[in-house]
Amino acid sequence: MSRWRYWFLPAFLWTGALLPAVVAVQPAIASPIPPASQQDNQRQDRNNRNQKAPSQRQLFNELATPYKSWLNEDIVYLITDEERRAFLQLSTNEEREQFIEQFWQRRNPNPDSTDNAVKEEHYRRIAYANEHFASGFQGWKSDRGRIYIMYGAPDSKETHSQGETWFRPPSEGGGQTKTLAYETWTYNYIEGLGNNVVLEFVDTTGTGEFRFTTDPSEKDALTHVAGEGLSQAEEMGLSSKNDRFRNTDGTNSPMALPGFRSAMDNQFSRIELAAKIWQPPPVKFKDLESIVSSRIVRDQLQFTYRFDFMRIAGDTLLVPITVQIPNNQMSFQTSDGVHTATLNLFARITTMTGRVVQTFEDTVRRDFPDTLLQQSLRGASIYQKSVPLRPGLYRLDLVIKDTTSNDVGVVTTRLAVPAIEDEKLAASSLILADSISSVAAKDIGIGQFVIGSTKVRPKIDQVFSNAQSLGIFLQFYNVKVDDKTHKNDASILMQIFQGDRQVAHLTQSSADMKQNGEQLTVQQVLPLNGFPPGKYRVEVKATDALANQIVSRSAEFTVTPAEDKNAAAQASPAR
Repeated sequence: MSRWRYWFLPAFLWTGALLPAVVAVQPAIASPIPPASQQDNQRQDRNNRNQKAPSQRQLFNELATPYKSWLNEDIVYLITDEERRAFLQLSTNEEREQFIEQFWQRRNPNPDSTDNAVKEEHYRRIAYANEHFASGFQGWKSDRGRIYIMYGAPDSKETHSQGETWFRPPSEGGGQTKTLAYETWTYNYIEGLGNNVVLEFVDTTGTGEFRFTTDPSEKDALTHVAGEGLSQAEEMGLSSKNDRFRNTDGTNSPMALPGFRSAMDNQFSRIELAAKIWQPPPVKFKDLESIVSSRIVRDQLQFTYRFDFMRIAGDTLLVPITVQIPNNQMSFQTSDGVHTATLNLFARITTMTGRVVQTFEDTVRRDFPDTLLQQSLRGASIYQKSVPLRPGLYRLDLVIKDTTSNDVGVVTTRLAVPAIEDEKLAASSLILADSISSVAAKDIGIGQFVIGSTKVRPKIDQVFSNAQSLGIFLQFYNVKVDDKTHKNDASILMQIFQGDRQVAHLTQSSADMKQNGEQLTVQQVLPLNGFPPGKYRVEVKATDALANQIVSRSAEFTVTPAEDKNAAAQASPAR
């Protein structure tokens, strides 16, 4: 990895001492006229001074689209002003790619690791935000999405629905009222803000868009209703509800009860919180380490693989790389009646010019008791690693070594990451899976086979017995949302064909799926017990009525009889 250094020159403010004014009376003397060459030099100096350096906006407009998206979407909440200025000054795409590499490496908590936990966690948070905070636009653009991406999940969270009764604390005037829907997030500690940071988000429009606020009265649904939701002082006639709108601190809160005002009720504390909460998290500046790796490989271990492509944010895609190794390719050691095989896996993704984009290494271990060994040898072990990549053409080198036999298998292949155009209905890969299930909240976006809040285990050979179920997983992007209703108008048609004959179909609307954002996620499990053995094709088509656009994805699969033992042997996840 090449080193890229940035030099920042400190700006100094020079102050000159005040000189006493000296008044002298001298006869008027005509100033000499400079020679023509000197006049030309002076004119050129003035022209140079009048030519302003390009603004950041001008430099940004000159960027290619992928780099604009990276700046304004992928890392818009992380990049510092200094980094942004430095990036905009770069003149070649190669320099920009090197900068992006260093941007993530500077944030890598373990520079010696081939993985970058910060980068992976960042894109997981974006995926989570899109899954949970969308409201007429992608979730990463929302206030809750932004806070979640910057600081992660809160240590505690309270969720309140519209119409709940709220008993104001004495510091906010006391009394009871009704609320709009709101959430309160509490972080035990945020660097730069301190301990016990409490953030509030209110849905003031009833559309599911929760906006950050430092005004405690923002959630009061009766603020503008005369005579309703009064504070204690207002109920006793000691103040008027109209007084709330004369506040000079930017809130519409009632007057605090005497002796109950806290430091956090101070307007300056709220202003400080509102200013600091949006600042990019601090960067631990790290030097880059050169990474040199070489492998001598022999193609002795056979395995299969596949790629899938899911959009995260902007033009960045999540690329799950799935590897399946037949168990009978492994060498086992036996101890206490347990047969154990261990594989070392190494992968490296590079650009076509040889620049390393991502590497990862892992250990795959399989344990089978005596009673299950022979049955397990008919199956396979499956492993997956998801990496964020931007559109482009890459090379993937994948090496697997059996630590018992020292047999090695290698694949060198082309990895073409597609671009997803803005404002155009688009789709992810269509994944046919032998298992689709929801994951616990704490595991969303984490671990093998997890896409958002769903665990999707691909069936690489796409061969299913008719005792199994067919899992169908697909995402559609850039679904148009009505500006007034904040809802989309899309429908999904799933069809299964045997040859040219349709044998099954299912139609769903986005309303049926309860998905109203710019992204639709299709996940369906179809039992195959009524399907005769043979070859089939599944097609999933999305129709966007508002944009008048259609996009579809299809894939072939094979159904075998349940008594076919080879087909019945399942791929199991590797550890």
